[in-house]
Amino acid sequence: CDWSSDVCSSDLAWDFISGRFADEAGVEVILVGDSLSMTIRGDENTLNITLDDMIYHSAMVAKAVKNPMLVGDMPFMSYQVSSKEALINAGKFVKEGKVEAVKIEGGSSMRKTVKRVVAAGIPVMGHIGLTPQSIHQMGGMKVQGKAVEDAKKIIEDAKILEDAGAFSIVLECLPAELAAKVSEMVDIPTIGIGAGINCDGQIQVTADVLGLLSDVAPRHAKKYVDLAGLTAKALHDYVKEVKSAEFPQDENTFTASEALKKFLADI
Repeated sequence: CDWSSDVCSSDLAWDFISGRFADEAGVEVILVGDSLSMTIRGDENTLNITLDDMIYHSAMVAKAVKNPMLVGDMPFMSYQVSSKEALINAGKFVKEGKVEAVKIEGGSSMRKTVKRVVAAGIPVMGHIGLTPQSIHQMGGMKVQGKAVEDAKKIIEDAKILEDAGAFSIVLECLPAELAAKVSEMVDIPTIGIGAGINCDGQIQVTADVLGLLSDVAPRHAKKYVDLAGLTAKALHDYVKEVKSAEFPQDENTFTASEALKKFLADI
């Protein structure tokens, strides 16, 4: 990635096809995010997905990716128990999932873990603000850092992650002014999602960008196309044409040779 320019990130690619689309679109960083637990598996939150699940999806994405940096999202309880376990799991993610870096949620509490993983040669992307793996502690998906004391903690956490060796930090659901100040106070890139225009890069969930889930419309997202509607119509038309014998037509059919036609007619 050219970190000197604005970074465009995609969270998430989840298989070979979505990875190829993100690559060809010029996305610079692809995060295989644990939010696929919700968008692909239909879970209520991100807590149920396992490291093996994440490795399965990231390995598929890796086959399609030529240019972007591929980052794997460390799932819930794959790094919180100890820095040693976090390192083992991050190493497995790199070896089997073919990712080039991992993302870890949390600030000061993750200082030792980030340091240990980075020291082993595995780049770490930090993540502060709204951290979905702490959804029960936070009382839901809520904007963070609105109070002065909370804002101070977020700024402190950003500096701690930078000092620990993180190469970038995701800032999720923060007041735009706070995200701008964090971006100003650290030298590593900040990547915003619901954190305003003044971060160094932006990240969005691909399913939101494509409008794949018609009943989900996060405030921080922009739907660039209604794929849910287009897909529903396409499948409806397909079913209708099959039932009415409009499909398949001659152009969708393979024709037998004259010899095969004669053989079939004679039996």
